[in-house]
Amino acid sequence: MPDQRFIAESPESIGIDPEKLEAVFDRAEKEVREGLLPSAQIAIARNGKLAGMRTFGRTTFSNRDGSESQADATNETLYAVFSSTKALTSAAAWLLIQEGKLDPSEIVSDIIPEFGANGKEGITVEQLFIHTAGFPTAPFPPPLFQDPSERLRIFARWHLNFEPGSQFTYHPSSSMYVVGEIIERRSGMTYGEFVRQRVALPLGLESMWVGLPDGLHPQLANIEHVGDALTEADYEQMGMQPPPVGEVSEENLTKFNLPDFRRSGIPGGGGIMTAADLALFFQALVNGGKSFDGEVLWKPETLEMALRIRSGALTDPIFRKAANRSLGLIIAGDAERNYRGFGHTNSERAFGHGGAGGQIAWADPETGISIGYCTNGHDRNHMRQARRGIGISSRAALCALA
Repeated sequence: MPDQRFIAESPESIGIDPEKLEAVFDRAEKEVREGLLPSAQIAIARNGKLAGMRTFGRTTFSNRDGSESQADATNETLYAVFSSTKALTSAAAWLLIQEGKLDPSEIVSDIIPEFGANGKEGITVEQLFIHTAGFPTAPFPPPLFQDPSERLRIFARWHLNFEPGSQFTYHPSSSMYVVGEIIERRSGMTYGEFVRQRVALPLGLESMWVGLPDGLHPQLANIEHVGDALTEADYEQMGMQPPPVGEVSEENLTKFNLPDFRRSGIPGGGGIMTAADLALFFQALVNGGKSFDGEVLWKPETLEMALRIRSGALTDPIFRKAANRSLGLIIAGDAERNYRGFGHTNSERAFGHGGAGGQIAWADPETGISIGYCTNGHDRNHMRQARRGIGISSRAALCALA
C-alpha cells in the first residue's frame, strides 16, 4: 500500500469528483473483467495526494526459487513501466542541469569521448532527449548496462541511421543509455543510485526502482501477451501501414521476466514501480517541483526549461503528427493529442510519457490531476490498446470537481 500520508481523506478533499473517479476505475477494470488482461493497476492524484488507487485481476509471479505461482494482484504489486521510465530518467538529468553540471547544448562526445565514433561526434545532449540523435535502432543488450566498460564499447560501435537533428524517429532505448552514462559522469553516482537517492526517496516513493533488488522480484507481475494481432488486411482497411516491430518486440518484452533484465535498470525502459508511484512522481512535477514535505527538487525555472517543446515542426514517421517533444517528455499540444498518448479531454499543456504494453503516465497543469496506469497484459492488438489508453485518460482528465 502507498504511504498513508499520500492518501487523501476523500476524493472531494482534493477536488476530485468521486463519481467520475469511479468511472475511471470502471474503465480501467474493463479488460480485466472481460478476461483479456490478467491484471491492471491505476492511481489518480491531485494536490500531492492520491484520490484513489485500485488493482484488478490475478496474475503470475516469479518465486525466488525460479518457479512461478498465481496470486491476486494487490496495491503492493509492482509493474514494469517500460518507456514511462524515460520521464524519471529525464527528470533526474534536469537536476544536473539545474545544478550547472550539464547543459542541453553540450556535445555528447565532449562528455563521453568513446561515444563519438562512426559519425556521432556532433550529437548534442538535447538531441538524445528529443529523439533526433540519429541512432534509433542501435542495439544494446539490457543486462550489459551494469558493465561500464562494455557499455562504452557498445557506444563506440553504434552507427547512425540518419543525420542528427534532421528528423524525429523514436529511440526506444538507445539514446537513454547514453543519458544514463552522462548522469553517472556528471554526478559521480551510478545511474540507479542517483535516481533512487535524488528522486525516488526524496519524493517518498519507496517502491520506485530502476534496477530491482532480487528480494523484490516476487512482487513484480510477470509480462504476459494477450489477444490476437491485427493483420496486414486490418491495417490496410484502416488506411495504415503495420507498425515496425523493432526492438519493442514480444520476445524482448517477455525477457523482463528474467532476473538479469529486472536488475538491469535500463534508463529508457527498466523502471519498476506501482501506479501510485507514477501518479505521485508526476504530482511533484505539476506542483512546482515539490516533494510531499515541501522540499523543492526542481525549481520552477527548471521545469519551464524542461517542459518546453524542442522538436519544432518535426513529425513522427507513422502518423505524421507533430512530435511535441520536450526535454525527455511529450507535450499534449493540439487537438490531435490522442496520437501522443493523451486523452481527448486533456489540456494542451498536459505532459507525460507512456510505456510499452499500454502504461499511462501524465499530469495536466490545467487541473493538477496526474495518473499512473500499469498492466502486465500486453495486448497484441495495438489499436485496442491505444483505445484503452485514450478512454482511461479522457475520463481521468475530467475528474476535477466543477
